[in-house]
Amino acid sequence: MTVYIDVLVVVNFLFDFFLLLTINVALKRFSLIRRLVLASLFGEVTLLSLFIPIPSLGLTILKVFLGVIMVIIAFGYKNMKYTFYNVVYLYMLSVILGGFIYYLNVEFQISYAIVLAIAPFILYVFVFSIKALREIKNYYYKVEIYFDRENYVMTGFLDTGNKLCDPVTNKPIILVNKKKLKGCINIRSPMYVPYSALNYHGLLPCIKPKYIVVNDKLLTNYLIGLSEKNFKLNGVDCLLNYKIREDI
Repeated sequence: MTVYIDVLVVVNFLFDFFLLLTINVALKRFSLIRRLVLASLFGEVTLLSLFIPIPSLGLTILKVFLGVIMVIIAFGYKNMKYTFYNVVYLYMLSVILGGFIYYLNVEFQISYAIVLAIAPFILYVFVFSIKALREIKNYYYKVEIYFDRENYVMTGFLDTGNKLCDPVTNKPIILVNKKKLKGCINIRSPMYVPYSALNYHGLLPCIKPKYIVVNDKLLTNYLIGLSEKNFKLNGVDCLLNYKIREDI
């Protein structure tokens, strides 16, 4: 197979630049573009491994060393942890991008021009997905519900739309699928709280726990609303009231 050095140099430079630019955005490093360009130019040193016989272990050590220098050129050095995260992201993104490119090349025999065109899109989708997962994760909480004789450990999701409160006691309501509390429901008489949702009015059966613990914070001023529906969120057992965020 014929390899054109000039094309290889350009492709390698642009890939390094895209990777460093993605790190700059994802980790909010606020580095200047000229520093990213300079670091990408330094990355061309890795091409020497194509022409110099180096054992695999030595080649790995060399690439890691060059990667450290690249991120220091691009983002500066503040401390070991800062640099470590930059290097990890550099190689993690390299593996992800390289895997996508390899797959597309095997399946579709794509050209260098197409590779360069889709590389930023692949990295953008990855960063967007990571940010979305990080934001969603912030809405998940460990919930422990205690009654006189029973206690339940559940995964709760903070539902900002859940503003249900008992109009008499003004206690916020946490929604739990009633199937999760079978043993407790059978020995307790529920109270009924009126609610409205999407022009629908009804009475929600609720029970009073001894207390609940959300992320190690003990709370006593909440009711448990017994829902007939299964929650569509993956792995979620209960929907937390929006007021939880204020109390913990």
